[in-house]
Amino acid sequence: MRISALLGFLFLGLQALAQNTQVDYESIYKIKDEGFNNSQVMDIAWNLTDRIGPRLTGSEGLKKAYDWTSQMYKDWGLTNVKVEAWGDFGPGWEVDKNYIAMTVPYYQAMIAIPKAWTPGTGKEITAEVVYVEINSEEDLAKYKGNLKGKVVLMPTTTEAVNGYSADARRYTDEELEGMTNVTVRGGGGGGNFNASRIADFRRASNLRRTAYTMLKDEGVAMVLNTNRGGQGTFFTSNGARNDDSALPEMEMAPEHYNRMVRLLQKGEKVMVEAETKTRFLKSDTKGYNVVGDIVGTDARLKNEVVMVGAHLDSWFAGTGATDNAAGSAVMMEVMRILKTSGVKLKRTVRIGLWSGEEQGIFGSRNYVQNTFMADKKPNAAHQNFSAYYNMDNGTGAIRGIYLQGNEATKGLFQEWFKPFHEIGASTITTSNTGGTDHLAFDGVGLPGFQFIQDPIAYNTRTHHSNMDIYEALEEVDLKKNAVIIAALVMQTANMDAKMPRKPKDF
Repeated sequence: MRISALLGFLFLGLQALAQNTQVDYESIYKIKDEGFNNSQVMDIAWNLTDRIGPRLTGSEGLKKAYDWTSQMYKDWGLTNVKVEAWGDFGPGWEVDKNYIAMTVPYYQAMIAIPKAWTPGTGKEITAEVVYVEINSEEDLAKYKGNLKGKVVLMPTTTEAVNGYSADARRYTDEELEGMTNVTVRGGGGGGNFNASRIADFRRASNLRRTAYTMLKDEGVAMVLNTNRGGQGTFFTSNGARNDDSALPEMEMAPEHYNRMVRLLQKGEKVMVEAETKTRFLKSDTKGYNVVGDIVGTDARLKNEVVMVGAHLDSWFAGTGATDNAAGSAVMMEVMRILKTSGVKLKRTVRIGLWSGEEQGIFGSRNYVQNTFMADKKPNAAHQNFSAYYNMDNGTGAIRGIYLQGNEATKGLFQEWFKPFHEIGASTITTSNTGGTDHLAFDGVGLPGFQFIQDPIAYNTRTHHSNMDIYEALEEVDLKKNAVIIAALVMQTANMDAKMPRKPKDF
């Protein structure tokens, strides 16, 4: 009897798995037809980039994106559309003017932009440039009394070197195969190294704050800095939003920065003229997300939710194309495809376009806490949630999915990806990936997934750079991504049961 009961239980379990993993090819045909033949993904991306422009959290550009995306939801027939406050973010920030050129020993316009949340110069300045070499607080003393009205170059080790490899690439079959063979690493061996790195970072951060306070007291006109980059591309940093010692500061292409450093180190006089105008926006300091629903058709299941999302905010040196107009446009296109194609959706499908991701995943984390938790405990909405799909790895084609250690979902995704093997999407890995909004859901025990995407030039050229612009987008890839995600969402919305979860204690 015990063996019979066990066999019966296993049979029912396999039967339930088969029902949940069964691919709905009729609906996928409709999704493919709409997504490949009537795609609007590039028009959505154009509106977010070329037309609306940079979308720094709290900026006027992001406010325009809130208004436009919410109107598009309504135009497509989504319901419960809201531009929803998630909490207090703090002042926004805008750049109204940005100009810098070297004038001595000769004239050269330079590639640069104000560092986020720094004040402007207030007027056009013409000033001598000084390179300060500060490796300890003792080094600060030699510059006291000598920096008033000067433009200061901070120390850097950034080199702009010739590249002998292509910026853009796709994953090889070997790399994708390696992702499926996850090795669980032990916790030993790296603790001292990590502690050492953290200590070094803290020392550098404390020295930087001390140096900037001294520079401000000295009456420095502007600070110039550089980060990684090359060939005219520079990458912005996280800005000075919470730094009371902030000075007018610009981040610039390393080639132009390094030229001035070399001139100064060889004893040449260097002068620049510059003008930056920035504004702090304090009338509304809240952060917002843009949400909307396609309500499920099944009377029993429509109170359960499947979500898609991406962060709508961006950096500002470019127009935030690959980070993350690409993800936002794809997820909006997913909702349009699902609504327009008329495929059956038993559960409610919801989109969330988040803000504050670049400053700490604020929008999605607050949405999750406000919606699915009460007094740090799961609420009824948490119980009725099935899965969240996120896209935030640039413009590259989806090659598979990260399961975030949720091994119980592996069989589902292996089946659901089968219709897309022929377009290169088949890799299912139980490993984790981090750094973006799916972590907000995963952190409270909700199934949250991020996709494996071809890197293209995300890390080498576009991520947080002045070259993150519309031209960096791959149209064919974005169309594929919208179709794949729409199909996964359809399958998830129509499962007999909700998506399996990892065990979590609260």
